Amino acid sequence: MKEIIIGLSGINAIDNPGPGVGVARSLKEDKSLNVKIVGLAYDAMEPGIYLDWLIDKSFILPYPSGKNEAFIERLLYIKESYGLDFIIPNLDAELPLYIKYADVLEKNGIKTFLPDITQFRLRGKDKLKEVAEKIKINLPETLVVTSYEEFLRGIETFGFPLMVKGSFYKAYKAYTAQEAIYHFNHIVAEWGYPIIIQKVVAGEEMNVVAVGDGEGNSLGSVCIKKMWVTSLGKIWTGVTIKNEKMLTAVENFIREYKWKGPFELECIMVGNEVYLIEINPRFPAWSHFATGVGINLAANIIKKSYDLEFDEKPDYEAGKLFVRYTYELITDMKTFQNIVTKGES
Repeated sequence: MKEIIIGLSGINAIDNPGPGVGVARSLKEDKSLNVKIVGLAYDAMEPGIYLDWLIDKSFILPYPSGKNEAFIERLLYIKESYGLDFIIPNLDAELPLYIKYADVLEKNGIKTFLPDITQFRLRGKDKLKEVAEKIKINLPETLVVTSYEEFLRGIETFGFPLMVKGSFYKAYKAYTAQEAIYHFNHIVAEWGYPIIIQKVVAGEEMNVVAVGDGEGNSLGSVCIKKMWVTSLGKIWTGVTIKNEKMLTAVENFIREYKWKGPFELECIMVGNEVYLIEINPRFPAWSHFATGVGINLAANIIKKSYDLEFDEKPDYEAGKLFVRYTYELITDMKTFQNIVTKGES
C-alpha cells in the first residue's frame, strides 16, 4: 500500500511520559501499514526526537496556547516540506485547536480522527456525573463549586481526606482544611472555576483504553489493573483484566455519545462497583500495552480512516503483564543543534 506520513505529538518520554512514543511503536509494528512517523514536539529535549529508529523526522511546533494561525501554518509547512497525511494529537491542551481546525487540515490533505467539541467537553470533571449515569456506573460523591464560600461549606460537609480538582486539569488529595484551601487557591489562580470536591474512594485502580468510530461502534478496547504507579500516579506495572462492568461501560460510552477517536476511562473498583474518576480524550501513555496483547488501536484508526481491512472485533487475553523500564540513548549533538537552530531534525 502507499506510504502514509503520520504526525504524532506527546513524544516526551520522560518520568511523566506522553503517549506519542507508544503510539509510534504501535504504528510501526503493524506490518500491513507502510508508515513514516513525524514527531511533533514542543521542546528540543523531548526524547522522541532522538529515537531515529522509530521517529523518522521531528519538527518543533509553537505552543497551542499561542496564535492559532502560527500553529496551523507550521503544520502546513510540514505538509509541504516533508509530507503529512494524518495527525494523531496526544496531548489534552492541543486537542481543542485540532478539533477547531480539523476541516482546514482536511482541505489541505491532512486527516484527523477526533471527537467534536461537544464530545470533548465530556472530559470536564463537572460533566462526569452525567456521563457516569448514562453509561451505568458510579461516581464518587462530588460537589461542583464556583466560590470560596461554597468550597468551605463543601469541605466541612465532606470531611477528610478528599480530592480537590480543576474542571479539566489538576487533582490533589487533601488531608486537612489548610491543604484543601491551598490546593483550591492554586487551581483557581491557574485555571479558574469551577472547582470539584470529591470524596476519596479506596479500591483497585483500573483503566480502559478504547477507540470509538464516531458512529457508536468500538474499534477495540483493553482493560488493565494498575499494580504499581510512580509518585506522579503514572502506571509502571499493570496486568490485563476482563472486568465486564468496565468493558460494558466503555461500550455504553461509545454508543451513547458516538465518540470518535481514542480515549481512556480511569476507574476505581470497590467490591463489584465501578466508580468513574476521569475521562482522558486521547491515548494514554500505556496504550502500546494494548498493541502488545493483540489490539493495535492506533493502527485501527488509520485503517478505518483509509477504508482498509482490520479485525472489527479484536479480543485479548487477561493476565498479561506490563512493565515499564528506563533506557539510555547515546547520540551526538547534531540532532539537538538542528532542532534548536532550524526547528527540525
